[in-house]
Amino acid sequence: MESYKRMLLSNRAWIQERLTVDPTFFERLGQPQKPEVLWIGCSDSRVPPDEITGTNPGEIFVHRNIANLVVHTDLNLLSVLQYAVHHLGVRHVIVCGHYGCGGVKASLTRAELGLLNKWLRHIKDVYRNHRQELDLYSEERKVDRLVELNVLAQVQNLVHTSVVQEAWHKRQLPYIHGWVFGMNDGLIRELTTVAPNSPIDEVYRYDFHDEG
Repeated sequence: MESYKRMLLSNRAWIQERLTVDPTFFERLGQPQKPEVLWIGCSDSRVPPDEITGTNPGEIFVHRNIANLVVHTDLNLLSVLQYAVHHLGVRHVIVCGHYGCGGVKASLTRAELGLLNKWLRHIKDVYRNHRQELDLYSEERKVDRLVELNVLAQVQNLVHTSVVQEAWHKRQLPYIHGWVFGMNDGLIRELTTVAPNSPIDEVYRYDFHDEG
């Protein structure tokens, strides 16, 4: 059977399973969403956010791209961030990478990958900034450590956005988290949490003034 046909059949089975457990499930699902979490993760098909966190539809607002990057010129990401933070009022923003990330691996090579090279350039910058440490490791450990450093860099990129800083000023939220998922053991490891109104390098800090 074609994979897409199997997906349609699975959808029907999923509906019946949900209704058996909770007859009002779809009535509630049709109500306005109120997620507390924005998830910025990798597009890798092996890292589904709801599956690995045991959450239900409506609990996580999701944005995914190759290697879970937060790029200050990416209007797609910034639009998602602004909507989640200022309109949905999420309390937490999570950047979640994963060990063995293909995008991170590719960034350590000189392969010509077309348009993808322009995207991976952002990870190359992370590598350049930490080359002295990373070059001490074996190839496998280098990739895994760069995955971690990349997550930490994207957390800081979030902190440097006016979207996050304005939310911190107005409502002392959201918290920003950096996580890494291990596909070999299924464990999510927390690398960092940045609390609202944490210190920001003056170069990236915006000033906001209360109206009136």
